[in-house]
Amino acid sequence: MRAAVSVVIPTLDAAQGLQGCLSALIEGLEAGVIRELIVSDGGSGDATLRLADAAGAVIVQGAPSRGGQLRRGAQVAGGEWLLFLHADTVLPRGWPEAVRARIEAGGAAAFRLSFDRAGLMPALVSGWANLRSRVLGLPYGDQGLLISRGDYEAAGGFRDIPLMEDVAMARALKGGIALMPVSVTTSAARYEREGWLWRGARNLWTLLRYLCGADPERLAARYRR
Repeated sequence: MRAAVSVVIPTLDAAQGLQGCLSALIEGLEAGVIRELIVSDGGSGDATLRLADAAGAVIVQGAPSRGGQLRRGAQVAGGEWLLFLHADTVLPRGWPEAVRARIEAGGAAAFRLSFDRAGLMPALVSGWANLRSRVLGLPYGDQGLLISRGDYEAAGGFRDIPLMEDVAMARALKGGIALMPVSVTTSAARYEREGWLWRGARNLWTLLRYLCGADPERLAARYRR
């Protein structure tokens, strides 16, 4: 398979986690899967843009809104497939094979979730995320999203909203997101800082409010307090 995947990463002062994310992409370059890397930045003041430039990324800049950043990144992407990743998400070894298999099968897909911490709470939270993704077709953005250009455009692309852009996309795809048999690793820093139970409950409450019609702008303002 010729390089067909454009990787899009939204960033905002993401230097701390970005290096690990970028390092894991090297395997895809060596395997000939990645066509290009696009970093869509929302105004970083740290070393994010320097790291992106050193990695040879196409850099897109604009207002800080994750949905908008993903949308702008997709607009300049030239790949037949798009892989959207968070800056603190690290792809597993062997991920190019999983991506190739999904491209051959067709349809959108996300990765399984794991955290960079061991223990009962990380296992419970990631287990719930994987169950939700498999049963409801509602993966979160930190699980990545692999989608063909055609399916992305048919779904209307990412909405320019600061929160729940991943859920909005999943709903537009009508639950048609498969779960690949490999797990990405994402940072547990926010869970450890806020408490696993508290953050998990807040995430669930925010999701329920959004599904009931709450405004994403208001949800984002409250979420970041």
